[in-house]
Amino acid sequence: MRWDDLRESSNVEDVRGSTGGGRGLKLGIGGTLLALVAAYFLGIDPRVMLGLVSSVPDTQQAPTAVEGTPQDEQGRFIAAVLGETEDTWSAIFQANGMTYDPPKLVLYREQMPTACGTGSAAAGPFYCPLDRKVYLDLSFYQQLAQEFHAPGQFAQAYVLAHEVGHHVQNLLGIADKVRAAQQRAPEAQANQLSVRLELQADCFAGVWAKHADQTKHILEEGDVDAALRAAAAVGDDTLQKRARGYVVPESFTHGSAAERTAWFKRGLTGGTIEGCDTFAAGT
Repeated sequence: MRWDDLRESSNVEDVRGSTGGGRGLKLGIGGTLLALVAAYFLGIDPRVMLGLVSSVPDTQQAPTAVEGTPQDEQGRFIAAVLGETEDTWSAIFQANGMTYDPPKLVLYREQMPTACGTGSAAAGPFYCPLDRKVYLDLSFYQQLAQEFHAPGQFAQAYVLAHEVGHHVQNLLGIADKVRAAQQRAPEAQANQLSVRLELQADCFAGVWAKHADQTKHILEEGDVDAALRAAAAVGDDTLQKRARGYVVPESFTHGSAAERTAWFKRGLTGGTIEGCDTFAAGT
């Protein structure tokens, strides 16, 4: 992926050099159920809530943030990707008569207090709609490469673009509508709504990639394949097979590997918000 010429965003809060962050709670059965309910209501990845995000406020002092563009190589890279998402979505929103208000990116290690609870690196990157911030422990990228066999900078860029896609959904009011519908729906239907929301974020990541490549020529040979491997690696069927050895489709909250890769490719091909209507699509 070509990124040396990209604008590096200063919209970053770097707390990697600070401790802070409270200890996460170990949830029992009742706590697990409450965590799932909270995840549906807030539109947050249920895996974040399942023992990886505490359901009580953190009483410890918040870590000290260094604001601005990080100075290390990996931090600069992710700031460049963030900057390109800002430029791309600002242009798309402006073309549709809207103004794009970008999210903050918080870089942390291990645990981090957020408006949605105490985030844990074990949950992977996530977007909190309550404070409009994307939270990322960069060690996730090492796990993505080594455990999920999805290496490469564009695979990393896809992950961030997906989380920014959730922010776009928040700004467009899509996330609020889904959360409202989930509150009225039985569990199976609520799961399907979560899947549609996640697949749309994948599609929005593809939209970003198309526009970024058109304007900045960021893609190199093999980059798209790297992103597709990353999308497949975090498919519900892939994760369930790794964790339990079998798949339970009715419990999916993010979509299968095939669905996630298909919607990313659809966004990359079409390049429009309208083309990412996963809620109207049959698959």
